Amino acid sequence: MTEADELAAEPGVARPLGATATSAGVNFAVYAQYAERVMVCLFDQRGVTETARYRLTGRTGNVWHGVVPLPHASVGTLYGLRAAGPYAPQDGHRYNVNKLLLDPAAHEIVGRVDWQAPLLDTGPGAGAHQSAHHADSAPFMPRCRVVDEAYDWQGDRSPATPWRDTFIYELHIKGFTHSHPDVPAEWRGKYLGLTVPAILDYLNRLGVTAVELMPVQAYASEQFLIERGLTNYWGYNPIGWSAPHQSYAVDNPVREFREMVRALHSAGIEVILDVVYNHTAEGGDRGATLGWRGLDNRSSYRLSHTDRQHYENVTGTGNTVAIDQPATLDLVLSSLRYWAEEMHVDGFRFDLATVLGRDSGGFNPNAPFFAALRADPVLAYVKLIAEPWDIGFGGYQLGNFPNGWSEWNDRYRDTVRAYWRGDGRLIGSMAERFAGSSDLFRHAGRKPTASINYLAAHDGFTLQDVVSYNEKHNEANLEANGDGQSDNLSWNSGVEGPTTDAAVLQLRDRQVRNMLTTLFFSQGVPMLQAGDEFGRTQRGNNNAYCQDNEISWIDWTRCSENASLVQFVCQLVRLRRERSELRRDTFLKGSVRGSHSRDVLWWHPSGHELSAQDWNDHQLRSLAIGIGANDSSSDLLLLLNPIGDATEFLLPTPGKGRHWRVLIDTGAQSDDAAAQATAQSVAVERTGRRLVAARTIVALEQAVA
Repeated sequence: MTEADELAAEPGVARPLGATATSAGVNFAVYAQYAERVMVCLFDQRGVTETARYRLTGRTGNVWHGVVPLPHASVGTLYGLRAAGPYAPQDGHRYNVNKLLLDPAAHEIVGRVDWQAPLLDTGPGAGAHQSAHHADSAPFMPRCRVVDEAYDWQGDRSPATPWRDTFIYELHIKGFTHSHPDVPAEWRGKYLGLTVPAILDYLNRLGVTAVELMPVQAYASEQFLIERGLTNYWGYNPIGWSAPHQSYAVDNPVREFREMVRALHSAGIEVILDVVYNHTAEGGDRGATLGWRGLDNRSSYRLSHTDRQHYENVTGTGNTVAIDQPATLDLVLSSLRYWAEEMHVDGFRFDLATVLGRDSGGFNPNAPFFAALRADPVLAYVKLIAEPWDIGFGGYQLGNFPNGWSEWNDRYRDTVRAYWRGDGRLIGSMAERFAGSSDLFRHAGRKPTASINYLAAHDGFTLQDVVSYNEKHNEANLEANGDGQSDNLSWNSGVEGPTTDAAVLQLRDRQVRNMLTTLFFSQGVPMLQAGDEFGRTQRGNNNAYCQDNEISWIDWTRCSENASLVQFVCQLVRLRRERSELRRDTFLKGSVRGSHSRDVLWWHPSGHELSAQDWNDHQLRSLAIGIGANDSSSDLLLLLNPIGDATEFLLPTPGKGRHWRVLIDTGAQSDDAAAQATAQSVAVERTGRRLVAARTIVALEQAVA
């Protein structure tokens, strides 16, 4: 269609951004500061033929708006945008009326990006001589759809679990249910898969209080992956911030996402989204024009100060979202409010969250984004989790986010892995991580719950692979095994990868149990990657972002094969839930409290409290931790022995009329765990000593004699 074919929309209103169905038609509102003309292109039901084009005639500030009347636009209408304006990359402008654009505020996106040349922003040339690519991109673009926001939530309410009681379970929508036998075939890998009673019962059995969903914002697979026959499985490549990803739906992604949330809430489980507001799928200087770039490039991205045709790239994806720009900040906040208010999401984990705190001087904990969240009446009360790093200068900001935020604590992960691998000089670090990482989070009134403690996550080895591989094995990614981290603080327990050696398998199981016990007894918020409770493996791949196959999908046969490990995790979660001393709002300090009691005591295996000399003993690896302690004893006692030989512990004297009872012994091999625990308790009571097997953790509690 030409400019002469354009129809004029009625002026409409500037809020809300995006497409809003009304009794008169559909109101469209689009931010495009430097545009000279903004148009809405309407398509037939198949999304193939453009049926009409309307020029937005209203403008309020930098928002273009207009109403397309019934019957031309209504709920279900497929549409895209075009914007005319200056094309001057050296000045940061990349308007090109030949490019069909996605609405950045769309609530549904239909179809996939087809990576053909017309999507590219630029033709030949460079710098001031760079030219626009004039081919029409519409045949290769997805479409936006006008959404009916009406939904009967049937009284849905958030479980509103306090941070101190939270147990997060990280999962991928597709991978979690794709191979589950109790999920109907048409629901496997879909939002509705998480509504199946067998799935909800399993999560409740584990004691999960919140699922953290890997990206569900509409995303695209990168061209280089498609050319290799791979896809972006993880989803960290957004094309729409407020639209649930279509491929996870059977039919209607918005309605089905809401049904999933309602089902999880009814089971007492919160929903946390892993969200990506740091970059988009449009890429760098020679990338594609999909939406933001063609509407307002200068407001959307951080551009080089010396040459605005170049993008700052602290994300590793080619571009960085300019969230310090008021228009982009507003768009992100509107997106977050939509997920929280209209989709009933309980919290957000922000990918590469350091980007969100960057201003002209670098990372700033008082950046506009953080201030806006604190001031927002909705967003100030949802759970906020930072991935506290990006790849730019000064990008590692663990512990520096504002009060009210929690952060993925990779130092916890690394310390626990290294400690149980048997590395030395870690007694002090291990104690700090166990006690809540006060060295990182105690400032500005923050609590131990600021620390999200985890052993493994989507990015890296699974927990089973941590104890099964010394080296990464990413050959399936077709990057010559050059991608992914090389140092994983892992140990293969004597054999690389799969083995039938019973001793090696037994050791691996014990090491997994050691780390899991440490996780659930530590102060902070525990997070478990889905499947780690029954030994999920990615065959040594520590960067499975492009593996939409059995490498990444949950193999549910392992759940029954490793039922004892699942039961062990259930026991740990139950112990944590029953004992408030494991879920504190203050850090363990070892300081004297009322009645001469102390919250924690650190014991040498020989039976005395650790001295300054002990803390600095590079040879010391074994450690006893008394929790809920008084001057001479403890309610709980953990005996940690990460070395390859058995270690004898002299135990503190229990209270009058009490004795030590074994709760957990990861080195025990008896099939009759209850009988074994009783026998061990008697032995401990009689001798006051405990021989802890190599690479073993033992948990004791005081019980009435």
